[in-house]
Amino acid sequence: MKKSAAELSNGGFSEAGLSRMRDVLTRHVMSGKIPGLVALVSRGDETHVEAIGTMRHDGGAPMRRDTIFRMASTSKPVTIAAAMILLDECRLRLDDLVETWLPELADRRVLKRIDSPLDDIVPARRPITVRDLLTSTFGLGMDLTSLGTPIMNAIFEQGLTPDLPVPMPGPDEWMRRLGTLPLMHQPGERWQYHISSDLLGVLVARVTGQSFETFLHERIFGPLGMKDTGFHVPADKLDRLPPLYAPDPQTGEFNVWDEAKGGRCSQPPAFQGGGGGLCSTVDDYHAYFRMLLNSGMHGTERILSRPAVQLMTTNRLTLEQQAARNAMASNNVHVSFGQGQHGGWGFGMAVRTYRGDYAPIGQFGWDGGCGTSTYADPDNRLTGILLTQVGMTTADSARVIHDFWTTVYQAIED
Repeated sequence: MKKSAAELSNGGFSEAGLSRMRDVLTRHVMSGKIPGLVALVSRGDETHVEAIGTMRHDGGAPMRRDTIFRMASTSKPVTIAAAMILLDECRLRLDDLVETWLPELADRRVLKRIDSPLDDIVPARRPITVRDLLTSTFGLGMDLTSLGTPIMNAIFEQGLTPDLPVPMPGPDEWMRRLGTLPLMHQPGERWQYHISSDLLGVLVARVTGQSFETFLHERIFGPLGMKDTGFHVPADKLDRLPPLYAPDPQTGEFNVWDEAKGGRCSQPPAFQGGGGGLCSTVDDYHAYFRMLLNSGMHGTERILSRPAVQLMTTNRLTLEQQAARNAMASNNVHVSFGQGQHGGWGFGMAVRTYRGDYAPIGQFGWDGGCGTSTYADPDNRLTGILLTQVGMTTADSARVIHDFWTTVYQAIED
């Protein structure tokens, strides 16, 4: 039987490649733009971790392997697993109507145009399904190309996004407010970012009768040994959480957006946001992505079925939806600094459908606005995780993410 390229390789990284990766990451820290970072790369049985720099921009404690980071949107590829467990157990079906559990989303109305007043609406052509939430196509989401429109203004004003500009309410009040808004697009029609991931957390809680976090701990975090992952950081671990910086876009000056002690992560949140609320470490995330690479297995324990993992990590968008998503990414690259240009979307994560940089087709994962990046690559049996706490108000954290992935792939030794 012919062996695959992955089987023929020694499954590891070259010393020269790892040295270059360390040098490039160190250069970013030495530039003064990134106070510190933790990076993990693994391939086969080989794992390398680099902890470089300090927790604060003005010095202090060094970054460590067990430093805890706000994962931001890299929460999405992890929290989606809760919904997949419910699919595996037939407690949810792909084409179930979500209004069974989320009656606030029954009888939807849809804007005639994206910039219409909120009362310029038509009836939805059909109800919203579980599949629509899983693929981020239920009709509402964050759209940077539509800032300033009445619907985007209402999303911000109602506190439906992560603490911007007002705190998010508890899940039932969040659902009530969401239910007062029309959809931007017809259900199933267009890929829309973020809100569906938060919505899935509410759905999981209502289906299971548990809080979203309790279900995640019982079924994913606990079995995978993700002991430092959750929606807040306990008091006895807060010294491992750096401040989150949002550098001034004009001057680059470090502004503290969220301090560790007394900050957003120091108390359990009113809303457990599957779209961006997790805090975690490189080793916890490595356990999760390695489970996906192992088709749902963690050691001898099955966390997800093989078909569930395949569904999550395969592009689910139609050609039309993918064209619209590509256009949104490539036409607004100045806003995202190049993040998000991967072509496709599975469940809760991007899936590369074309080769646009060093990473191959089929790589899956996502990036976060706090300067985080988490991906796995089935072809190379590779996982890479880069964590900073420098928000993408400037290009600096995006650049270190891009350079990290360039050096990861040039370090592959076959």
